Amino acid sequence: MTVLPDDGLSLAAEFPDATHEQWQRLVEGVLRKSGKDVTGAAAEDALSTSLDDGLTTRPLYTADTPARTAHGGPGLPGFAPFTRGSSAAGATAAGGWDVRQRHERPDPARANEAVLADLENGVSSLWLAVGAAGLPVSGLEQALDGVYLDLASVALDAGPSFDSAARELLRLYEARGVQPGEARGNLGADPLGHAARTGVHDPSLAQSAVTLAELTARQFPHVRALVVDALPYHEAGASAAQELGCSVATGVAYLRDLTSSGLDVDAACGQLEFRYAATADQFLTIAKLRAARRLWARVAEVCGATGAAGQRQHAVTSSVMMTRRDPWVNMLRTTIACMAAGVGGADAVTVLPFDQALGLPDAFARRIARNTSTILVEESHLSRVVDPAGGSWYVEQLTDELAAAAWAWFQEIEQAGGQADALASGLVGERIAAAWEKRRKALATRREPITGVSEFPLLAERAVDRDPAPAAPSGGLPRVRRDEDFEALRARSDAHLAATGARPRVFLAALGPAAAHTGRATFAANLFQAGGVEPVHDPVTVDASSAAAAFAASGARVACICSSDALYAEQAADVAAALKGAGARTVFLAGRPGEAEETYRSAGVDEFVFAGSDAVATLTAVLDRMEVK
Repeated sequence: MTVLPDDGLSLAAEFPDATHEQWQRLVEGVLRKSGKDVTGAAAEDALSTSLDDGLTTRPLYTADTPARTAHGGPGLPGFAPFTRGSSAAGATAAGGWDVRQRHERPDPARANEAVLADLENGVSSLWLAVGAAGLPVSGLEQALDGVYLDLASVALDAGPSFDSAARELLRLYEARGVQPGEARGNLGADPLGHAARTGVHDPSLAQSAVTLAELTARQFPHVRALVVDALPYHEAGASAAQELGCSVATGVAYLRDLTSSGLDVDAACGQLEFRYAATADQFLTIAKLRAARRLWARVAEVCGATGAAGQRQHAVTSSVMMTRRDPWVNMLRTTIACMAAGVGGADAVTVLPFDQALGLPDAFARRIARNTSTILVEESHLSRVVDPAGGSWYVEQLTDELAAAAWAWFQEIEQAGGQADALASGLVGERIAAAWEKRRKALATRREPITGVSEFPLLAERAVDRDPAPAAPSGGLPRVRRDEDFEALRARSDAHLAATGARPRVFLAALGPAAAHTGRATFAANLFQAGGVEPVHDPVTVDASSAAAAFAASGARVACICSSDALYAEQAADVAAALKGAGARTVFLAGRPGEAEETYRSAGVDEFVFAGSDAVATLTAVLDRMEVK
């Protein structure tokens, strides 16, 4: 029986501390087994992961990890630089973050049903799309019928109609007897966000926003007039640092407008709420929200703010990561994103319904969305700890590096004349497009996999039908999705199925026993299904004498040889020749060809598919050759 020591010493006290050098030597040994003969820092570099914005995730972080931390460290929650939270108690004082549900159904009566259902079942605030992309301004009263406006805060998203929508909401406060001090919410004025979305720069919108801010600052102490919405940049493909830099530049532009109109810096800061995207990359999301508060604290400090330097944040689960195929997986993505937003210290969190990419969500999707926050707060108790990530050497370092990269981008925008000029000149669009193109290549090569789309797709899944959503504003920065290239391929396959009654097919010519071909056959099946091409693996095994007949019976026009390198050397050339003789328009071979490439090509192999190859380019060419429109 083991007896625990009663002298207060740890059971590990008798063991010497391991050193960084000892760990490196162990890493070197593992890498040598995989054919990489590297030592020292190079061994760590081999295990590091490159991120956007020049950031790198290291395999090991320690207390000695250098951190470019301003203000003498991350500080304490509720104190400058607010990295650890804008308030000392975080979400613990309120019993969790503000659960904010988005509504954009244009029918006021149906919107009212959804609004009341949400408020009765865990939602604490409403985010309403008003104007051309949602409710008509005249329908706001009916949509909010039965809502206790002194209890539920309302955030508006009205685009260029923000002034009329805001004044209608303020009229409802008065008509329903809500005292100015009891009203809470955001009027949604965001002229620069509108310019980013539409490419339209309207100076009158900026003046209207200032007028609203002056009104709310005087009469409504808990209502903010402006939102600094970073979603237009995220949804155009911006990196995390670009999203942050654009938000800070926008916030600075609004501060200039508000203080020029006569508001002091503290009052001007108090009129702003910042909106960021939360993604399924949990650590990057946590670091982004922490870095955002630090950056804004620096701006407020330089501007002389004293009492309103803490940034109020609204986090929204990313629409870029949402998929149209296998949308049920979006529930998992939004759960991780919501968790990261809560851990990162967001004041309000919106979980987009899993079917958001398909149109207007149904009641079930809204229920799952609101219950995501409820489970994380009430059952997982995430809100009981202030800044749970604080003290993590990795998170602190990532926060520091992300803040530094975002600040550099913000300075570049300022040097270009500010956010409005940087948008108008195309600087912001060009930089974001370059970042997205880099990420698009990672998606095309499946280095960034999309579960249910580029990995493990299900061709037989039933389509999910939803009412169409109102058209989103356009004309400015584009809106992108991770699945867009694969979605275009799947749409071609769907059209082919509708026209002919069958999907385009690929014959999997598997050589040898299952142990030899299963790995590559599974890889090839997943690859082709990602483009809507149905794999036919019947019979299970073929050889040079049976491949031609099996291919002819499959109904396919292309074939892919799958097996081990050893069996390739013995049979691939003969099987490729047989497939070509049977009429295969293209013959693929799963795996890297190595020195035998010319031998295989001369026998009839046209292309090679392997991990890291451009799946989108390959699948596009396959559909083209099969004349799939």
